[in-house]
Amino acid sequence: MKTENESNESQKKVIESVAKLVSDICFDGEFRNHPEYLTEIFEYLLEAEFGNSRELRLKMLSCIGISKMLAKALEPFSDEEIQKACVQMIHS
Repeated sequence: MKTENESNESQKKVIESVAKLVSDICFDGEFRNHPEYLTEIFEYLLEAEFGNSRELRLKMLSCIGISKMLAKALEPFSDEEIQKACVQMIHS
């Protein structure tokens, strides 16, 4: 039983941490535009000599992909709805 309780507590901490992250991101107010911002920044970086690095390109694509997934997952909700849900998850 002890390990089950420890597991549940660990899962709760993970959920709280994710809720806090999403809450903090939403305070920015422009998180929905981040994929485009990252793309624009990375395009400039890729024009530079160090932009020829395959490893750097893969990391950039990964950042853009994760940013797009977050924006898409939160797209149906208003900033207020997201904030309210995050606060509720953190305090539950």
